[in-house]
Amino acid sequence: MGIDLRGAPLLVVGAGIMGAGIAQVAAQCGHPVRLFDVRDGAAADARRKLAATLDGLVAKGKLAADAAQAALARIEPVASLDAAADAKLVVEAIVEDLEAKRALFRQLEALVAPDAVLATNTSSISVTAIAGGLAHPGRVVGMHFFNPVPLMKLVEVVSGLQTDAAVADAVFKLAKLWGKVPVHATSTPGFIVNRIARPYYAETLALLHERAATPQVLDACLRVAGFRMGPCELMDLIGHDTNFAVTRSVYEANFYDKRYVPSLVQAEMVAGGLLGRKSGRGFYVYPDGAPALPVAAHEAPADLLKDTREVVVHGDGPIADALEAAATKALAAQGWGPARERGSGWIGLAVDGARLMLTDGRTAAEVAAATGIADVALFDRPLVLPAPSGAALAFSVADRASAGWRAQAAAWLAALGFSPLPLADTPGLVVARTVAMLINEAADAVLQGVCTPDGADAAMKLGVNYPAGPFEWLARWDVRGVVALIDALDATYRGERYRVSPWLRRRALA
Repeated sequence: MGIDLRGAPLLVVGAGIMGAGIAQVAAQCGHPVRLFDVRDGAAADARRKLAATLDGLVAKGKLAADAAQAALARIEPVASLDAAADAKLVVEAIVEDLEAKRALFRQLEALVAPDAVLATNTSSISVTAIAGGLAHPGRVVGMHFFNPVPLMKLVEVVSGLQTDAAVADAVFKLAKLWGKVPVHATSTPGFIVNRIARPYYAETLALLHERAATPQVLDACLRVAGFRMGPCELMDLIGHDTNFAVTRSVYEANFYDKRYVPSLVQAEMVAGGLLGRKSGRGFYVYPDGAPALPVAAHEAPADLLKDTREVVVHGDGPIADALEAAATKALAAQGWGPARERGSGWIGLAVDGARLMLTDGRTAAEVAAATGIADVALFDRPLVLPAPSGAALAFSVADRASAGWRAQAAAWLAALGFSPLPLADTPGLVVARTVAMLINEAADAVLQGVCTPDGADAAMKLGVNYPAGPFEWLARWDVRGVVALIDALDATYRGERYRVSPWLRRRALA
């Protein structure tokens, strides 16, 4: 018979933002909640703030007045852990420190019943380590909420090596009853979200380190791809000290695996106190934030099209189809349209002998050398099709390209409906390399049993508001294309960082 936690008495330890949010959700779902904090008066102060929060929900029509009063009545600040000896579930939300959590759980183990479940809200510390040394480590489980707890749907249910499956299942079911979307995870560094999200920051920091583009260009490219905030904006919001600390923690916990190596760019910012919004300056100056993008200068599309003699759309799939539709529209005024060549092995346009190609991970210089065509330009992978008119799109041009083609490549992208943003000739550009590495990290998480593909997709959409999950992106792309792009990155940088997950490699070979 399973463990039933419905309506069970609950103890929340830690009355900060996370603990108070957990207490609110539990109380609104009918649990009697005791709230404890070692700081004098902190629990009572948290309850007063929760009263104001609940009143605000009533004022907005989001909660009935009697329901708010009942929820508040279920929350009891307590001055001692002894007052919660009858708790069937304890959720710990104290400082992110292993020894502090272990000491607390040892204390709790002596107070609560042997069948009480002990849950930790840790975002990064090993659940196995937290449970280590306890008489009943099987009842310790991770219950990782996301901030703000009442609004964010995701809960990572994290099992350590000794976590009883019935305990994890009971917490999973309880999270569902609380209106959350739980996902199972095993206790590895970063769990699901904080692990899989690393490349979103890391690839942009690598591009900044190479001076490939400005923060506002990189942010613009990824916002157009569907992300709510660009990585530079997001790091400024999180705080570079916090983001850097999490990156270092994941790096160290993975025994200094180069895939997670921290950035010198961010280390310098932290050392200089450029922490983002909290310090008034990070990548951007606040309160103004990101400056407007510079207006791209390029040849007028109408003049360009007048002088064009031949356009051929190459390749198969949705991106090639969208290019054909856009080129047909652009050339309509000239009284003719593009030809189409399928199965050519690349996606893009051949324009009077020059090539405008979707990045495959190589640099434009490498493509030019391999094809013997000097006039080569590469464009980034558009994730949203059809692309919004004027959508930002990164592109690069081979060093050997003529001055005329440099201007024409940008003008062609404008004629196709994009706002072209020039980058240095860097492999994989911005969106393509970032999404490929997110997919790769998720594939390794599945390979290592951290989560399922569906769990990874749900976690990234609900935990960090990604426009799609990594395996949804993979389904829209092509496993061989993802593998080839990461292999191209590895060929350029020659290190351990860009190694393809065996999970992806096997599927590409199949």
